[in-house]
Amino acid sequence: MNTQQIHEHLASLKDWELDSNKLIIHRKFQFQDFHKTMGFVNAVADIAHQENHHPNMEVGYNYCHINYTTHSTGGLSDKDFICASRIDALSF
Repeated sequence: MNTQQIHEHLASLKDWELDSNKLIIHRKFQFQDFHKTMGFVNAVADIAHQENHHPNMEVGYNYCHINYTTHSTGGLSDKDFICASRIDALSF
């Protein structure tokens, strides 16, 4: 995926950012408490399973930081943006 395509896809997402190497999109989500955080993490796991595309996640008491990249292509693919879009549609 070239830089122009990446930026076009990013424009349709909410608060996702591109890493400096243009290989990863990431976003940090904040929550009121651990229970809401884990509900979100489980919803992301369901999306990952349905799309067969799994993010790297860092989870804490009231946050979840998500990174998407496509290892098989060595960068970003449509799958990364599809999953990010589905995550944006979650109501938490």
